[in-house]
Amino acid sequence: MKVIILCGGKGMRMRGLQENIPKALANVQGKPIIWHIMKHYSRFGHSHFVLPLGYQGDKIKEYFVQYPWRNHNFQLNLAENSYEISEKWEDWSITCVDTGIDTMTGARVKKVKDFIDDEIFLLTYGDGLSDVNINEVIEYHKEKGKTVTLVGIKKANQYGVLQLEDGIATGFAEKPKQNDLINGGFFVCNQDFFHYLSDDSSCVLEEGPLQQLISNQELAVYEHNGAWMSIDTPKDLEDANKTWSFPSEGDKK
Repeated sequence: MKVIILCGGKGMRMRGLQENIPKALANVQGKPIIWHIMKHYSRFGHSHFVLPLGYQGDKIKEYFVQYPWRNHNFQLNLAENSYEISEKWEDWSITCVDTGIDTMTGARVKKVKDFIDDEIFLLTYGDGLSDVNINEVIEYHKEKGKTVTLVGIKKANQYGVLQLEDGIATGFAEKPKQNDLINGGFFVCNQDFFHYLSDDSSCVLEEGPLQQLISNQELAVYEHNGAWMSIDTPKDLEDANKTWSFPSEGDKK
């Protein structure tokens, strides 16, 4: 399944620490956030990524174009102006799509529709880390039979929360104070989801589209009780560098 990673936003709350790079390229323990996200999805067999680019999108393109030789040992043949990577590296396919500097999240997803040819596809943000079992979420999505499944996280904070009945979303409230399920930012979507999205650059994924899914009882929620972190501020980035850890390659599920 193809994986859309939203990485075109300006990341205003990161200003002051990460002025010269997009937030998705901020380093967590020596690797960009987006690299950690892609590594996690590929552990579950999903290694074709579609990146809707916007703010400083050229730097994300540059990172991946230069990735093979910057991050691996290689043998260089100056006479033939060629090089060969001398170690195993990631078998990823990456499609970069310019979707506009000021385009909002829902419109970015809509603008990459032509690159998604599977009935089911995966969607996430370029600033969220989790150890969620992606394939378990996909199976849950198929079981529920709804247009979209999102991963819900039980966490007391400033984010919007979801109300559920039998695994189906019945309501969505912005920034409540109580401890409840929040949108964890990992989605499994059917092609029908594109009908909920608009080409208008002001279309925000978390507003009209998700609210309409809830109204139609087409939003299922998979509850995840494991590790999760959203990197929105310099403090979040500092915490991630101190505390975040992923399962090792030997722990593949």
